[in-house]
Amino acid sequence: MTDNKRNILIVDDDASMRTALSESLESCGYSVESADNGYDAIQKFKEQPFEVVITDMHMPQMGGMDVLKSVKKMSYHTPVIVITAYGTVSTAVEAMKEGAAEFIMKPFSIDDLQIVVRNVLTSAAAARQDKPVYEEKESDDAEEKFHIISQSDNVLSLLTLMKNIAKSKSSVLIQGESGTGKELFARYIYFHSNRRNRPFVAINCAAIPHHLLESEMFGYEKGAFTGAMQRKPGKFELADGGTLLLDEIGEMDVQLQAKLLRVLQEAKVDRLGGREPVPIDVRIIATTNADMRKGIEEKKIREDLFYRLNVIPIHIPPLRERKEDIAALCHHFLKKYCQINGRQEISISAESLQILEGYAWPGNVRELEHVIERAVL
Repeated sequence: MTDNKRNILIVDDDASMRTALSESLESCGYSVESADNGYDAIQKFKEQPFEVVITDMHMPQMGGMDVLKSVKKMSYHTPVIVITAYGTVSTAVEAMKEGAAEFIMKPFSIDDLQIVVRNVLTSAAAARQDKPVYEEKESDDAEEKFHIISQSDNVLSLLTLMKNIAKSKSSVLIQGESGTGKELFARYIYFHSNRRNRPFVAINCAAIPHHLLESEMFGYEKGAFTGAMQRKPGKFELADGGTLLLDEIGEMDVQLQAKLLRVLQEAKVDRLGGREPVPIDVRIIATTNADMRKGIEEKKIREDLFYRLNVIPIHIPPLRERKEDIAALCHHFLKKYCQINGRQEISISAESLQILEGYAWPGNVRELEHVIERAVL
């Protein structure tokens, strides 16, 4: 059973569809709220937190794209799943560019929906655990979009490097321990690139079962396998012209690594059940907390794929190697969780800060954030 505290908001003007979706997800243990229009949905989203929003694309007055944009403006990290009966690659790309976590075309089976919701929740949880600290600002300038908090010379040098390589098409491999925030550094590269107005699509290679990951990455044609009721573009197609983040690449099955290598070499993707390869133009950023060279020795990682991805290697130092950042991070987290919980601003004593700076932080920035959150509460 799924954790029944996971709230899902369904937005659809079709009453029978709302009922079917609600009953399906409630049977899995989710708590479900529904709205028959976009305006009602946004009001409900303001009043209570939801872990996933599922919205139909075509609705009168306020369509699914507007719902997606509104949710992302209020809560960037809340995943939104878009459903439509008029699925095209261009529509899917537009939705993904606006931040949609998934795109489902009608008709679809209840099993398909449940799998997508489960995968989206898993990916969102993994992203929350591994994101570094940043401040989102209301600015169109890439420099201001993500401000990474750091006073470390090592990190500041990395940011300079990332800016320098951002406009190239070369693959980037970001390595670092869990909790160092690899995905945000990937987004930092993306926002400084000339692809920043094209989609940024992420796929968590560790969160999706191996037998489903291939279809998620490469897409499939109608009838390619049981339950494939419609053609579905894969993540590579959705990221065309933009950037594809392969999160936790070290967890990918070796056989699938071979297919990925072929796609990277030929810049073409073969959908499952497809007859003709589809040309793609995608910049690849991969992240991992694994020791890639050890994985090569253990035959878990293809050496040729490693060299294809490791054109520009970036190593994110753990927090214990940049303790000069701890004070600034503490002040940021204190301010953040005081605001979230309606508390008056709290300061941290010099003695407490000294203790925090003397700790090794095996969980890195993620662990520090959780410690400060508990302290505020």
